[in-house]
Amino acid sequence: MKIKSILEAVFMAANEPLNLARLEEILAPTECSRSEIIAGLQDLAADYAESAVELKEVAGGYRFQVRTEYAPWVARLWSEKTPQYSRATLETLAIIAYRQPITRPEIEDIRGVAVSSHIIRNLLDRGWIRINGHREVPGRPALFGTTKDFLDYFNLKSLDQLPVPTEAVTTEHTLSKLENHQ
Repeated sequence: MKIKSILEAVFMAANEPLNLARLEEILAPTECSRSEIIAGLQDLAADYAESAVELKEVAGGYRFQVRTEYAPWVARLWSEKTPQYSRATLETLAIIAYRQPITRPEIEDIRGVAVSSHIIRNLLDRGWIRINGHREVPGRPALFGTTKDFLDYFNLKSLDQLPVPTEAVTTEHTLSKLENHQ
């Protein structure tokens, strides 16, 4: 069998991104090398270059996804609305993404208002942030950072792909750019 065809079938059936190590496990019976898998991925991406779907590398690995320009039509498949996040939630997430590791008091200091426990719990439950440890100060506040799921959701391979903030850019502008990465 052709590696490219196997990869295509695997990606169509997968419900999450697959990294090279996982692909090597899946393709182990065919005894193909990592370089052959990478070549297969490149061939597959080239095959879909002019298609409505693309093979995209995100933090979690590779996945097939609908190209952004077709999202409005595809979204009509689902009767439920995609969740809308409050400005406070998105501001908190953006601060964590850009300033990690960061504590809740530091987030509150940047925002100028208290951060609701509900916001932090929601971001933890979504798997977008995690506790990376505790700051060695009185009270030992949790240090928050983003996760691979955050990168995958926003279609990023690494934090380096976040929009570059400047002092002239408002939080609202930065948030809208972050939302547009989806």
